[in-house]
Amino acid sequence: MATRRAETTQESRRLLIGAATELFGERGYRQTTFEHIAARSGVSRGSIPWHFGNKEGLLAAVIEHATDTVRASFSAVPPGPAGLDRALAEVVDFTRLPSTRLFITLIAEAVEPGSPLHERYADLHRSLREQVQSWLATIELPPGIPAEHLGTILTGTVMGIHQQWRVDPESVDLDKTYATLRTLLSAGLRI
Repeated sequence: MATRRAETTQESRRLLIGAATELFGERGYRQTTFEHIAARSGVSRGSIPWHFGNKEGLLAAVIEHATDTVRASFSAVPPGPAGLDRALAEVVDFTRLPSTRLFITLIAEAVEPGSPLHERYADLHRSLREQVQSWLATIELPPGIPAEHLGTILTGTVMGIHQQWRVDPESVDLDKTYATLRTLLSAGLRI
């Protein structure tokens, strides 16, 4: 009986995180209510504080899940120059996920003074940069190009491409844009 209850609890938590991810991406954090999340997930409204404490706890779980998804996709990227094509393919696949709309929507709220999103979003950005920097540490960079700064540039580039594609998908060809980025990186890093 306890096993079934644990499975139901995990399934409810998964459904709530999925619904909140979609709704925060569509409506923003502040405009999304527990009622919206309950209706989308099919899980009772009262379960949300039981699982997460409050809305900020749910936000933390959503961002943690998004961060874990990024880490998992990059953990499959081979080290060294051979990993470039795989890394960019992972980025393209990740960009196309509906849940990545969350990153674009939350940035507007995260930069507002006193926003509960600010520190969590900063942690997400740090995690993304760390993933890129860990891959860059496996290749020989040209002299004078620190992995830390190049990681920030690449993370910002990918986020900017993603934002442009989300705003105007008919004008931004993800595959061709990332192929061009790959060509630039190969030439600049001599890989």
